[in-house]
Amino acid sequence: MKFISASALTALLGFAACLYGPWWSFAITTAIVAIAIHMQSFRAFASGFTGLFILWFAQALWIDNENNHLLSEKVASILPLGGSTMALIFVTAFIGALVAGFAALTGSLARTTFFKK
Repeated sequence: MKFISASALTALLGFAACLYGPWWSFAITTAIVAIAIHMQSFRAFASGFTGLFILWFAQALWIDNENNHLLSEKVASILPLGGSTMALIFVTAFIGALVAGFAALTGSLARTTFFKK
């Protein structure tokens, strides 16, 4: 249950943080979620990764569909993705998820370091 709630809270706060801050501001909220919800390090990494992967995948897919794949086709043709817009969306979501996963790992390890019993 902690995993699902941490993933959902990561996605929700990550969405809100990116509305008002730079693209990387979700890393701060992800670390705060990992500090607040105590889990093992790997579970914290996986919850941050999962929450933000789903968020960025859904957002990128939504934006891509709204502009009829114009920008993503051009970017996918520049990158070595074979012109695949879906591969570009996966790469985008994966990069954001890695940042969130490592932020959650940092928050989890900070909690164990600074808040010992």
